[in-house]
Amino acid sequence: MHKGHLSATDAGFLYVETPEMPMHIGSLYLLKPPAHGSENYAEEYRDMIKARAHTAPLFTHKLNNMPFELANPVWIEDDDVDYDYHIRQVTLTKPGTMDQLEKLVGRLHSSLLDRSRPLWEFFVIDGLQNGDLAFYSKVHHAALDGQAGMKLTMALLDATEEPREVGAPPPRPRSRQYQLGIGELLWSATTNALSQYVKLARVAPKVVKSAIDTYRATDADGKWGFEKFKGAFGLAPRTHINVTITNQRAFAAKSLPIAEVKAVGKTVGATVNDMVLALCSGALLRYLKDYDEVPKKSMIAAVPMSMRAEGDSSQNNQVTMLPVSLHSDIKHPLERLTAIRKSSNRMKDLGSKMKGLGAIDAPSIGTPWLMTGIVALYGRSNLASNIPPIANVAISNVPGPNYPLYMTRAMLRSMYPVSIPTHGIGCNITVQSYNGNLDFGITACRRAMPDVKKLATYLGDALDELKAAAAKAATEKPAEPAAATAPPPKRRKTKASAQLHS
Repeated sequence: MHKGHLSATDAGFLYVETPEMPMHIGSLYLLKPPAHGSENYAEEYRDMIKARAHTAPLFTHKLNNMPFELANPVWIEDDDVDYDYHIRQVTLTKPGTMDQLEKLVGRLHSSLLDRSRPLWEFFVIDGLQNGDLAFYSKVHHAALDGQAGMKLTMALLDATEEPREVGAPPPRPRSRQYQLGIGELLWSATTNALSQYVKLARVAPKVVKSAIDTYRATDADGKWGFEKFKGAFGLAPRTHINVTITNQRAFAAKSLPIAEVKAVGKTVGATVNDMVLALCSGALLRYLKDYDEVPKKSMIAAVPMSMRAEGDSSQNNQVTMLPVSLHSDIKHPLERLTAIRKSSNRMKDLGSKMKGLGAIDAPSIGTPWLMTGIVALYGRSNLASNIPPIANVAISNVPGPNYPLYMTRAMLRSMYPVSIPTHGIGCNITVQSYNGNLDFGITACRRAMPDVKKLATYLGDALDELKAAAAKAATEKPAEPAAATAPPPKRRKTKASAQLHS
């Protein structure tokens, strides 16, 4: 029995995937080993996943394609998951530096997931020179988005050193069927297409109303219609990272204290999201300056906006990408931050009107052929290297817990996201907040951006620049005018004094 068709958004990540553009997301965890040692840690972790696999369908479900790929695939249960394949151990060669670990993650992130199996792979990594452990995961984006991924992460981690107990999986009969029959699949595709058309007809009025409300609404400056988004939608300037990419990946990690980031943002009323964009803008300016390639026109970031309705906990993709100006043409860092905050707020306003639309599905008959063909043509034609990009970089901020977490008794020190570069946008910067830090994971096409480590270093420089500008602005702020001193009360003239002055 299958567990349902992929939505149009989820399946889209399958159709746009090519060997040069893998569509999996991941994480790099740095771990303090458990008190009893790490000699058998990989085996202990494998046993933990086996015990908890029933809590997340991702672990035990694989894809089953439609006959002739006429429609979106379905998820079917795999009752013979090979956990030794999915969870592997890797040992770094000496000396086991962070640079070696980042290069290993880049190589592991370059290869496609095996679609005949559940779409996930985990690696327990030892051999680090400081004695720590590392953990790298990759999961296909068709299975979950950033927010759903964070919920999955929280389900597999613990808030205490001692792992919590989870209920036993419900008993189920073992199936003898490895794949579904053609008749069952065709019937499923037909009924699913009909239900999609019915859903589309039901939500069409909501989509139209949302578009009308967006057009009619005015912003804080009194602009209305699409006038308030003027300048937000446009093509980005070209840089050497905005090209057709290869399958090779480079990765770098950087942590910044979230308290310092918030303190700077507070000076101009900027959120952590705004600060992340400003830090990336400052770092990219430094990076491109090394190549004498700073564009006169402002760079643009492709920023994911969730369309997930409040309370929706489904583990699927409900997200869209919206452009936000990085205002890299503004030299002063605080002025740049203020401008980014305004641009980001405009996009948030637009995104808020689309909340709940992420659950909308679209009919999928014929979609696999059409999308796969278009993406293959786009990649092979080298168009991304010859047309103006829609964005220079992808930037995403995923909020996480502000307390320590544990994974099979090992405490997490850091949680660095590993994400997806695409043709035309060869660098992806994803940020995970965790336990007092912002953990930046920078994933790039190695051929377009081999020195990705330099960009990670420049994130720290960008924060220092913003801190210095905020401190200077505070000292230059004019002092509050002192309260006027009240004049002394007039003395009443006595009869004697009146006589003296008469």
